[in-house]
Amino acid sequence: MPFLPHHPLGHSGVEVTELGFGGGPLGGLYTAVARDTAAAALAAAWDGGIRYFDTSPHYGIGQSERWSGDLLRHKPRAEYTLSTKVGRILVPQEADGGMDEAFQVPATHRRVWDFSRDGIVRSVEDSLSRIGVDRIDVLFLHDAEQHFEAALRSGYPALADLRAQGMVGAIGAGMYDPVLLTRLVRETDADVLMLAGHYTLLTQDALDDLFPACAERGVSVLAASVFNSGVLATPRPADGATFDYLPAPPDVLRRAGRIADVCEAHGVTLPQAAMAFPLLHPVVAGIVVGMRSESEVRANLAAFGAGIPTGLWSDLRTEGLIDDRAVPAQR
Repeated sequence: MPFLPHHPLGHSGVEVTELGFGGGPLGGLYTAVARDTAAAALAAAWDGGIRYFDTSPHYGIGQSERWSGDLLRHKPRAEYTLSTKVGRILVPQEADGGMDEAFQVPATHRRVWDFSRDGIVRSVEDSLSRIGVDRIDVLFLHDAEQHFEAALRSGYPALADLRAQGMVGAIGAGMYDPVLLTRLVRETDADVLMLAGHYTLLTQDALDDLFPACAERGVSVLAASVFNSGVLATPRPADGATFDYLPAPPDVLRRAGRIADVCEAHGVTLPQAAMAFPLLHPVVAGIVVGMRSESEVRANLAAFGAGIPTGLWSDLRTEGLIDDRAVPAQR
């Protein structure tokens, strides 16, 4: 079986493989996914050595959790790391033939924001039931940008209590905003953050304040959306590519094209470089890549395993295409 390096999350003792399986697409993100397609993707990830699986109630109003559980509940519990998220309670409703507003699934439930202690406990209990396991290894406050004070003052203490009781192993937040995440790091004893889209080949603003705070406090980072939702996912950015879930602006497409030029000169593809880049920084414990099919899993595993010449990073710096502070990690 292929071996993927493992790294600990903060001081928690929980470890993740450097490449994690992101469960968003299993919820029907952008397009619907069949259950057997999801099962094949999860099985390929397991066979490829991935042992970190991330999901959320938000992804397909519970579908991602249920389908992740189809695999994980049959695997030895000590052999994998599972994370899910809190902040939204799923309330049943009549679908009446309608589809969910965010994912391609029937609208059988509605989401209710809730970062209260009771809401978090209920969310965890619901997730355990959907997944069909006895514990969650990593628990994140999810998408709390517009509810940050409630998440910080009420939600985080609830997570800390669950950790103290041994019900979860590591806690933190999964968000897009580096400024708010920096505040969370400085005001709590979180173990790990999931940072989406802000430490990639195209966006490195996390280097300003967030990563120094994480280094000072011993907080690990999991880099998500390493392809910036699509523009870095192909060897050369295509017309109509997306950047942070919107059509990529011309300047972003030009910059991605210049990065692709440098990659090609080193015999490296843009996706290979995009997956390797976040792991150059010592606070980054792993990357999380959303996958929906067996072919996507196999392609990502192959790209992740590609050797990257160190000269690539030097040339990208020289061309002003990545921040000078993005230095190789000493692992």
